[in-house]
Amino acid sequence: MRIIKINSSVLLALALPLMGACSEQSPQVHKATSSADSPKKQELKLTVYKDKNCGCCKGWIEHIHQSDINTKAIDADDMGLIKSQYQIKPNQRSCHTAVSANGFVFEGHVPAKFIKQFLSEKHPAHIIGLTVPAMPLGTPGMEMGDAFHKYNIEFITTNTTTGVYKHISQYDEQF
Repeated sequence: MRIIKINSSVLLALALPLMGACSEQSPQVHKATSSADSPKKQELKLTVYKDKNCGCCKGWIEHIHQSDINTKAIDADDMGLIKSQYQIKPNQRSCHTAVSANGFVFEGHVPAKFIKQFLSEKHPAHIIGLTVPAMPLGTPGMEMGDAFHKYNIEFITTNTTTGVYKHISQYDEQF
């Protein structure tokens, strides 16, 4: 019995530093905040990384403002670096990257309606945000007359899993 306790103690002493090292590299766990979490309504704010010359980014930011989401826009010299930093896979990239105060990532022309919905929900730790890959016509910021292309809002994950959060088949579904 005594040998087992000594061995367990030794194993625990060896494992603790390793567990600490693993936790430093683990992806951030995201927690949605709801109005029940605090007495006053949570202010939504996004930090938006964009190219300074991109007009559609400005259009999307205007859409976000009209939906009562505040933004801080940052002109980035290397958007590829930003996208890699936030674990956005190459096939899920678009022109701008927005990050919420609690670390969720929104890539491209994700409608504000779905950003708010997503942030009000709880998600497994491997789901870190939403993306509208490429730049579909008719999405917020990509309006071109009456042109509209159906599109998917996809999950951004830290692993290889993929999934559709919402399929948008009509322009009006975005608002």
